[in-house]
Amino acid sequence: MRAGLARRVLAAGLVSLVAAAGCGVRPSDVIEAGDPPSGRVAPTTTITLYLVKNGRLSAVTRPGPGGRPLFQADTLALLAAGPTAEEQAHGFTTDVPPEAGPFSVTAKPAGHLAVTMSTAAGELSTLAVEQIVCTAAATAPESIAQVTVVGAGQSVGPRSCPAR
Repeated sequence: MRAGLARRVLAAGLVSLVAAAGCGVRPSDVIEAGDPPSGRVAPTTTITLYLVKNGRLSAVTRPGPGGRPLFQADTLALLAAGPTAEEQAHGFTTDVPPEAGPFSVTAKPAGHLAVTMSTAAGELSTLAVEQIVCTAAATAPESIAQVTVVGAGQSVGPRSCPAR
């Protein structure tokens, strides 16, 4: 798997090199532009997860992986992984079991999403279903109104996020 990734990266680099070499840009003198940027780089995105605090849903934001998109299934995997140490210190928990992943998310017509997971959807607590529904909806376009949670031949929903 790692060798395949290395080959793809090498191939992409070679394609970029060939494209740059043949683009017809002529060399120029150095162009002064001032000092380079300095300071801390801010993340380009934030991730919203719905965790549980005092038995209720609560939206929690985390810095995103600056420079690359985070897919809905990745965000749901973070939800199943549970709160960070800092979030735990602030009283956040999750009802989504770690074995619920991996997740896949499919857009359905008329503003619906289907979240498929590895465990039985009917065995999740109400809070766990709400966490999945709200987290999936938070990463979806505004037109998404309903989410169905599917797993092991069972489905729950469609549901809207009660916290949104």
